[in-house]
Amino acid sequence: MAKKVVATLKKEGGNEYVKVIKAVKSIKSGHYSFREEIVHQDNIKDFFSKP
Repeated sequence: MAKKVVATLKKEGGNEYVKVIKAVKSIKSGHYSFREEIVHQDNIKDFFSKP
């Protein structure tokens, strides 16, 4: 599925966008979940700096 999203972005002129995945730990249970977003290349550090 990720390949399809990335291929669609490249076709539509969105070469500056990147799909990023971040592991987030739950405070209550201690389990990890994954958060996925499509962000602009300039905003990658902002995405990973947020809790």
